[in-house]
Amino acid sequence: MSSNVDNALFFLVSTLFKLAMWVLILRVALQLVRADFFNPVSQLVWRLTQPVVGPASRIVPRYQRWDLACLLVLYALAVLYIYAVFAILSYRVALVQALWLGLVSVISLTLMLLTFSIFVQAILSWLGPGVNNRAGSVLWSLNEPLLGRIRRFVPAVSGIDLSPLVAILVLQVLYYLLPLHPVLR
Repeated sequence: MSSNVDNALFFLVSTLFKLAMWVLILRVALQLVRADFFNPVSQLVWRLTQPVVGPASRIVPRYQRWDLACLLVLYALAVLYIYAVFAILSYRVALVQALWLGLVSVISLTLMLLTFSIFVQAILSWLGPGVNNRAGSVLWSLNEPLLGRIRRFVPAVSGIDLSPLVAILVLQVLYYLLPLHPVLR
């Protein structure tokens, strides 16, 4: 195979795996923060993940608000992602290394998803302050636990809420502190 085909295949496989993992992470996060289940965005996430998570949830029980079946599917998908990416690049990866990199990739994707959701929420607040839309309410439910904690330490300056900026900076620092393999960045 040529280098261009390898690059295109790597991009396609990486993007599809990351999108699937983001939806699973979003399902877990929306359940943890008790977002409105009847919101169309929540319903979309539920319908996209239910064919895979539903059968697993019959075997793996929930623990309080933690959807362990979804977490198990997410982790299995992350390990499969590691094997797929390394196979495309013709690298070998040991099982222990794949398990570790799978965990680290789930954490990095979670940090990236939180960063992206806070960024989108901030942009939406600038474009239509006070406007209530369905995506905005899900983003608020998802981000408010983190942003509320930051607001206790970082007050608004001249009426401008700086908590999204601080949260994005902290999330990005945590992302770059992760021992992620260069291939997966």
